[in-house]
Amino acid sequence: MSKAVILMGSRADLGWAQKIANRLKQFGIDFVFRIASAHKVPLQCYDIIKEQEKSNPVFITIAGLSNALSGFSDAQTHCPVIACPPLGDSFGGGDVYSSLRMPSGVAPMVILNPENAALATAKILAVSNGKIREKVKEFQEAQRQKLIADNEPLVGVP
Repeated sequence: MSKAVILMGSRADLGWAQKIANRLKQFGIDFVFRIASAHKVPLQCYDIIKEQEKSNPVFITIAGLSNALSGFSDAQTHCPVIACPPLGDSFGGGDVYSSLRMPSGVAPMVILNPENAALATAKILAVSNGKIREKVKEFQEAQRQKLIADNEPLVGVP
C-alpha cells in the first residue's frame, strides 16, 4: 500500500501537517494524521506506530523544540521516517539540532520544507508504485518547464 502517516507531536503542528498533506494529494498519496508525543505519551505513540506500520507507510514526523518524536518513531519501525520539524525562531533556530543529531542506529531523514517532505515521500513510494512514479516525473517536468518559461523573457536582456 502507498500511504503516508503524518505523526504530529501536538495539535499545534496541524497547519504544518496540512502543507505536507496538500502536496501528498497532488501525488495521489493516501495519508492519515495522528497526534502523539514521544515525551508525554510514549506508549500511545508506540501503539500508533505499530498499528500504522502494518501497511508499510512512510512516516512523516512533525515536532519542534526537543524533537524526540522522529528518533523514537524511527527506532520503533522498519518503515522510512522523514522528520519535518516546523521552523521555529526560538533558540535562533537551534532547536533543529534535536532533529539532526541522532544516536547510532536511528536514522530519520530530515527535510525542513513541508512540500519537499511530501516529494521525498512520493519518491520513496514511487520505487514500487508506477502511478506515483509517473506523477513524480510529471511534477519534475513541470518544474523544469516553469524555469524555462521564466527564463524566456530574459533572453537578450543585458
